[in-house]
Amino acid sequence: MSKINAAITGVAGYLPPDLLTNSDLEKMVDTTNEWIMTRTGIETRHILKGEDQGTSVMGIEAVKSLLKKTNTDPSEVDLLICATTTPDMQFPATANIISSACEINNAFSFDIQAACSGFLYSLVTGSQYIETGKYKKVIVVGGDKMSSIIDYTDRTTCIIFGDGCGAVMLEPNEEGMGIQDHILQSDGSGEKHLHQKAGGSRRPANEQTVANREHYVYQEGAHVFKFAVKNMADVSYEIMEKNNLTADDVAYLVPHQANKRIIDATANRMGVSSEKVMLNIHRYGNTTSGTIPLCLWDYEPKLKKGDNLILAAFGGGFTWGAVYIKWAYDPS
Repeated sequence: MSKINAAITGVAGYLPPDLLTNSDLEKMVDTTNEWIMTRTGIETRHILKGEDQGTSVMGIEAVKSLLKKTNTDPSEVDLLICATTTPDMQFPATANIISSACEINNAFSFDIQAACSGFLYSLVTGSQYIETGKYKKVIVVGGDKMSSIIDYTDRTTCIIFGDGCGAVMLEPNEEGMGIQDHILQSDGSGEKHLHQKAGGSRRPANEQTVANREHYVYQEGAHVFKFAVKNMADVSYEIMEKNNLTADDVAYLVPHQANKRIIDATANRMGVSSEKVMLNIHRYGNTTSGTIPLCLWDYEPKLKKGDNLILAAFGGGFTWGAVYIKWAYDPS
């Protein structure tokens, strides 16, 4: 019997219509377009606006598009995993809300939280259910409404993040396509450098935590940058080395879109030229769990069956990892 791999057989995305430009930010905080572009490479970000609009709103749209695109009846889906750092609420899981709205009623669903590495963690987790031979269709969603936890008076963080969501379908493949290998890592000592101070069980919300603005992203940029450059670059090179891949063998690096300089450092470590790097940070900013599936969605028309892709991410926790995939289908 042939080995069963979990292959991506479809990808979809959703971006809310409202844009936040560098020009807008110049009016909000002490910054300039040149300063933002030099340090991050970001020009615009999509922002989800309106009352009672959570991450699930974007996830529902992405999953509905995915079901239509792959001609999948919702009843055929076995499992839905949602990677998010900004769930609609503590419970139920955002995955449950998405599944219900999309009429995915014969499946179980749950959330995974690993900050910017969440999509990779979820992709690998979903792949295990396929590889056992028990499940045939697994949807992996990655999305965040980062605007809900960003302090728009803090110029060091508000310039970076945007809102968006992507989703992929995983199905069995016995032709050697799909997920080939993965390396996932974490280091909890990074907590002090990148976290949200209040809102969890350690520091539940109260008048003081709100007054102290403790419900927003806290980041020590220089330390996080240093850690991200090293670990995302190293793990990407490590998975290439482990699988005897050269830069010529790699069709695309699919990096988490956190910072253009981090992406460049990762590509340089791998020896991959710029034309082989998926890039949309300039248009979307850092959508956390959404960056990698949104890249796949943008570049899907350029991908060919058998292309070797290296997916790489780094996030709060600290978390990081890389996944080696052989793309399973040609452009439609």
